[in-house]
Amino acid sequence: MSDQKADLARIGSVMEDPSAQAIARTYADALLDAASAGGTESALEELGSFVDDVLLKVAGLHEIFNSLVIGRDEKIRLIDRVIAPRASELVTNFLRVLARHGRLDLLPAILREARVRDEIRRGRRRIQVISARPLDAQAESRIRTRLAESLPFEPILETQVDPSLLGGIVIRVGDTVYDSSLAMRIKQLRERLKQRSLHEIQSGRDRFGTPEGD
Repeated sequence: MSDQKADLARIGSVMEDPSAQAIARTYADALLDAASAGGTESALEELGSFVDDVLLKVAGLHEIFNSLVIGRDEKIRLIDRVIAPRASELVTNFLRVLARHGRLDLLPAILREARVRDEIRRGRRRIQVISARPLDAQAESRIRTRLAESLPFEPILETQVDPSLLGGIVIRVGDTVYDSSLAMRIKQLRERLKQRSLHEIQSGRDRFGTPEGD
């Protein structure tokens, strides 16, 4: 067994399935570890081409990979017969491992996770920037520069448009959200006005409820 195949074989069966994303991340890390010696960039490019140009376009292949009726041995034979002659040893072994543990259906999710994890290992992370209107190149550049100055990694901006924000932007870094949108500021203003009104009502009750001379 090659070193790459040994690295991939260490994944093992996942006994519990807390979430598909967590499982995909486990396999993604294993793929990156196995590919580190030969270059993760080429491995991700090859696997991406396989998913985009073969798995999702060859009639019936995606259904076979996702099928619960077709056994793992038959899927491995398919990989050996159809994919192995055209793919690298690393990608072929990785597909065999996924087939062996019944995770071929997670291949697109694993690829997405592997790309993100590789960026993290390279000191880069994706950041979602949501705005009410599309950002021009100059605005994107300013945001990227300010984020790079304040974050310990190189930001990769993923821009989205959400007209309900009215104005301003929302920045999502992992599970943390920085909301400076106009909609949020209006909501906060309403909340402050509501709290002030409640305070004034309570103060009035206290004042009128206190006997004179107390």
